[in-house]
Amino acid sequence: MFMSVVAPVPGVSVYPELAGIRVLLTGLDRETGVDVARAFADHKVRLVLQSADASPPVTELVSVLAETAAEIRFFNEPIGADPVRFAQTAVAALAGLDAVVNLVSFTAHELAGLDGRASVEDLVADKLSAAVHITRVAANRMSLTWTEGSILNAVLMPAPTTEREAALAGYVRATLAAMTKGEAQAVSERAVRVNALGPRSLVDAERAGAHLSSGPEIASLALHLASRKGRQLSGHLFDAEQVVLRDC
Repeated sequence: MFMSVVAPVPGVSVYPELAGIRVLLTGLDRETGVDVARAFADHKVRLVLQSADASPPVTELVSVLAETAAEIRFFNEPIGADPVRFAQTAVAALAGLDAVVNLVSFTAHELAGLDGRASVEDLVADKLSAAVHITRVAANRMSLTWTEGSILNAVLMPAPTTEREAALAGYVRATLAAMTKGEAQAVSERAVRVNALGPRSLVDAERAGAHLSSGPEIASLALHLASRKGRQLSGHLFDAEQVVLRDC
């Protein structure tokens, strides 16, 4: 049950300037993105949500979020084989976008089934493909409308416990870093920022430094990047480690 969504997300800062902005959040399900959705809804944004999860808890969540958000459009279906068309539909739904958060989750089951370099590369490419296309469509629209927009691609996966899992995390992180740098550079002369949140490998975990490990912390990052305080940040890859998922 999601009755707790009525209360503000604990520990998440408030940015009054975000009221009324247009936000696209993809990859929402009963465990991932709940706090991000809550945080934006609490800011009275106009929100487009995408979820392939058709479970009652997600339907309930959207209903409760509608009580606080300025507006909600809900696409309860997979993005599918044509993410460009989906992104164009999302842009049209609110006549533009000011912020985008793409949530990409790797499950333990998916990672356990990989049996070689080719399978790893195929899975990562498949997982990130929709986020890349949505990023480009949204960034293009923001540029055309002179919007100072924020795009955050958050890739979440279980914390590595073995060398094999660490290698997988490292490959995902390296791919995401290259993608983020490339997309940020492509719009560097415009007022659009592209950032990412990615997994740490075992090597990264041994180094000192902050990392995000909970839904509210990811929500705080997304809000900060969308706010005026985040307008100098682009091309950055922030660290995540074993994000705590919400129980249904």
